[in-house]
Amino acid sequence: MITPAAVPSLDADEERVTRAQRLLIHLGAALVARPFDTGTHDKLRAFLDEDAEPVLASLAVLSRRPEAELRHRIAELAGHTLRPAGGTA
Repeated sequence: MITPAAVPSLDADEERVTRAQRLLIHLGAALVARPFDTGTHDKLRAFLDEDAEPVLASLAVLSRRPEAELRHRIAELAGHTLRPAGGTA
């Protein structure tokens, strides 16, 4: 019997940025669909007032990771190995 590999969890910075990205995509779509919906505007304002600063700090931390570390982390999360950049397909 094959057992599934343990799925690695996101670290705090990865989790914070991922949650914010999902929220902002959702809010962006809501603004396109209903541009004058005050509830959507309130949610966006709340994010900008309360959550944007820590998310930007986490994004800065992630952006400082070396490319090799990022590639390793992506492979770990995706469950496969990425080919080196410039390799042949």
